[in-house]
Amino acid sequence: MNIQIFGTTKCFDTKKAQRYFKERGIRFQFIDLREKGFSRGELNSVLAAVGGLDGLLDRENKNYCDVKYLLPDAIIEKLLENPSYVRTPIVRNGKAATVGYQPDVWKSWS
Repeated sequence: MNIQIFGTTKCFDTKKAQRYFKERGIRFQFIDLREKGFSRGELNSVLAAVGGLDGLLDRENKNYCDVKYLLPDAIIEKLLENPSYVRTPIVRNGKAATVGYQPDVWKSWS
């Protein structure tokens, strides 16, 4: 498994995801979205795995109204500039990815 966890150090669900993999002895790479955002390739891969923008955007984010009425291409550009609009954690395993805390899915990866 090649696990990547995208999130922030202050996100409770991101911490839970890290703990999930640590407790099972599964190595992972943590990418802090506040320090390093997505590359275009990473974002496209995640979008394909989670079914597009609807599965990725955090509608409860206080800044969601900034992207709410934009066209999809403009939203993608905003996400590349400022990844705080996404729900976290985003956990990738190759081409598979999840958004949010989803241990049932992660269990099926092993």
